[in-house]
Amino acid sequence: MPIPEDVTGDEIDKSVRQELMSLPKTLADDVAKNLVMVAKLLDDEPERAYEYSRVALRLASRVAAVREAAGFASYGVAKYAEALAEFRAARRMTGTVDLWPVMADCERGMGRPERALAMAGEPEVQKLDRAGQVEMRLVAAGARRDMGQADAAVVTLQSPELASQSVQPWTARLRYAYADALLAVGREDEAREWFAKALEADQAGTTDASDRLAELDGVEFVDALASEEPEDEPEPEDEPELVEDESDVEDEPAGEPEASAESDDLKDDLKDDLKKEADAGDGR
Repeated sequence: MPIPEDVTGDEIDKSVRQELMSLPKTLADDVAKNLVMVAKLLDDEPERAYEYSRVALRLASRVAAVREAAGFASYGVAKYAEALAEFRAARRMTGTVDLWPVMADCERGMGRPERALAMAGEPEVQKLDRAGQVEMRLVAAGARRDMGQADAAVVTLQSPELASQSVQPWTARLRYAYADALLAVGREDEAREWFAKALEADQAGTTDASDRLAELDGVEFVDALASEEPEDEPEPEDEPELVEDESDVEDEPAGEPEASAESDDLKDDLKDDLKKEADAGDGR
């Protein structure tokens, strides 16, 4: 995979660089550059990010950071079985529980929401930080909806973090998920209120709360550029031919315009005047 010249590998997090120090320097640099490409492309070009992650994985499969990056790249292209395997490997290497929520979401992606819900009740959840616990709650609510338990999903999302007025990195997504769950059970007025709250907290534009609000309000967006395009105009009628026989034009010498009917009449009048004068002279 090509690496742009401006990518040096130094862009990666210091903790990841520390992990790569167990590798020979040249190999560590190559792995670092591929990890940088994964991070750069993950949101906008997930397929390419996945390809770079496979390169890094072939070069350093025993580095936890590489397994984690490969997991997120697989997750980004909906290869949930691959992602889960990589996350499990990274967790075995590090012993941490940080990946527990995304592992549970992989179970959902594989069509096993009941397994994701079971993971939400495991002791590992209590070891997560606040952000991780919010993520786990979002996954659990999604699993409830996957299982057709829409009302239970609403209850699952009701939490101190949802009620808090402070804006945290997870606030917009949590409020958005709650609004969506309310809408699924027919509580439209409340859903609109929470979509508005999600929009208020969504400074990074991570949700489409504004579109959902507009949809609830019956606002229809029109593409301004498309509306300015002119309507199809009727094709103009064929203009009359100025010259009936093109061959006549081609045969004429260049630079000698065709005499008009008016000039012919003047010539005839001049001839008549000259003839009259000649006749008058003969009579004298």
